[in-house]
Amino acid sequence: MSSRKSNPNLDAADRFHSAAIHALRHVRRNDPETGLSAARLSALSVLVFGGPRTLGELAAAEHVRPATMTRIVQALEEGGLVRRESDPRDRRVTRLHATAKGERVMWRGRERRVENLASLISGLSEEEVAQVHDAAELVERALAQQP
Repeated sequence: MSSRKSNPNLDAADRFHSAAIHALRHVRRNDPETGLSAARLSALSVLVFGGPRTLGELAAAEHVRPATMTRIVQALEEGGLVRRESDPRDRRVTRLHATAKGERVMWRGRERRVENLASLISGLSEEEVAQVHDAAELVERALAQQP
């Protein structure tokens, strides 16, 4: 145990960090049903929920090298999940877009994850479920304040 004085922000952050990791591991159990590796699913998620990106922007968002992202994107293209388009403002720039099929795969995966979480909290009382909702709202608000 640390000898540091109790800090409510650190204590809350520590609890949230642990809970978030465990929750993510729990909901990932159904991800193999998408037929995609974790890296491909993550890259597709950026495009579906974040919008079109260049290969370099996508690599930076996923914290991988462009060469690694090239292989991931090629596999997503082969699966019909991603397409490349020239940027209308600068034809030298190519942006990656999720296809309709890619969006369907991602939304189905998200639905499975949300259903998994709903099942996880189904044993809580109504008041506790409301607290989970409120806590999520607070975390979203804190994240929105970040640059």
